[in-house]
Amino acid sequence: MSDTIIQIENLGKKYLIKHRQQDRYTALRDVITDKVKSLGKKIISPWKYKQSSTHSITDEFWALKDISFKVKQGEVIGIIGRNGAGKSTLLKILSRITEPTKGRIRINGKVASLLEVGTGFHPELTGRENIFLNGAILGMKKAEIKRKFDEIVAFAEIEKFLDTPVKRYSSGMYVRLAFAVAAHLEPEILLVDEVLAVGDAEFQKKCLGKMGDVAREGRTVLFVSHNMGAVRQLCSSIILLDHGRIVGTGNVESRIDQYLRGISAIDNRSSETAAKFLREIEFIDLSSHKMDSILAGSGGSFRVHYEVDGDVLTNVCVTIAVYELTGIKAVQLTTNHAYEKPTIEMLSGKGHIDCQMDEILLTPGQYRVNVAFDGHKGNGTFHDGIVNGCQLTVMPSDYYGPVRMKTNEEGFVLVKQRWIIEEGSNNSL
Repeated sequence: MSDTIIQIENLGKKYLIKHRQQDRYTALRDVITDKVKSLGKKIISPWKYKQSSTHSITDEFWALKDISFKVKQGEVIGIIGRNGAGKSTLLKILSRITEPTKGRIRINGKVASLLEVGTGFHPELTGRENIFLNGAILGMKKAEIKRKFDEIVAFAEIEKFLDTPVKRYSSGMYVRLAFAVAAHLEPEILLVDEVLAVGDAEFQKKCLGKMGDVAREGRTVLFVSHNMGAVRQLCSSIILLDHGRIVGTGNVESRIDQYLRGISAIDNRSSETAAKFLREIEFIDLSSHKMDSILAGSGGSFRVHYEVDGDVLTNVCVTIAVYELTGIKAVQLTTNHAYEKPTIEMLSGKGHIDCQMDEILLTPGQYRVNVAFDGHKGNGTFHDGIVNGCQLTVMPSDYYGPVRMKTNEEGFVLVKQRWIIEEGSNNSL
């Protein structure tokens, strides 16, 4: 017997988008005048109709096109991609909320979906009543809901508000209860779409643990998220969507890397700024050779090239910000915070400024770098900057000896450590 629980073949979803166009701009007086004229014409010639001054154009938009994949029982599949890639549309089709335009879907098992906060809740009913209502919507029997009721309430942490109408719940309480119902009523397939973005950090950790438990019990999870850390932690495989098509499947790290590289490339194209004085930022090693990658813990410099043609800049501050590809700032370097604070009283002509570091204490991963100039020009101030000026890959090294280094899922900073163990010490106060 096949262990395939979801099979999708040539799936497509098409929407028709109508654009209403008008021949000219219409003011209120024009509308009133046209209505009066139309009424007069109808009175004089009741069988003639005035042609509308507006017309519509219909465009076809394929939210999904030629999607085919299989999911085996017990797999946790991450579905990632930029906004508008088709992720939520795919889950809505699998949840039978919307019909596909073409293609075939086979699902062998009971599906529970959590696509929006509070889906299936009635705002006037209490939390207790909505647990039974939502469970019934998911196809569960009353006895099954009763058996899981206490566990659901404990997970959602809403005991005090169980008999309060959910319209008075905060968004966090809403999502805790919605997730608790969907995850505890034993579906064979759980579909989750970005709901963890609503909860706090502790709740997100709790939900990830629960989804891990669901997977270990042999059930299947399809997880849509922009949180790459959560995807790495939870998923065993990835489906990468772009403009409604599958552009990559398989290994988690490889597909996340493909996704982040695509974001970076688009950001670089869209963020090119006409910097007035800054020309380039690059990373160089201790021998002044340009580098795109380094070993964690090794030394090097960021070199900022400038050209001040016909102007004089004074009291200049240079700032270099290093970001992980998802947009989280890993470190910021600035002349104002340097150990040996440099004085850049005046800049003119061409030149470069180096930010030298004996050790690059970043964990392995990919980073992008912004650079900015701030200071005075004439009687005023100025700001000049380059977004995504360069990229830097930090590779694993023997910084911690033979210990295997991990990517920046555990933070961005390497720290030299010394551990002291004293046996028989008295730890009481």
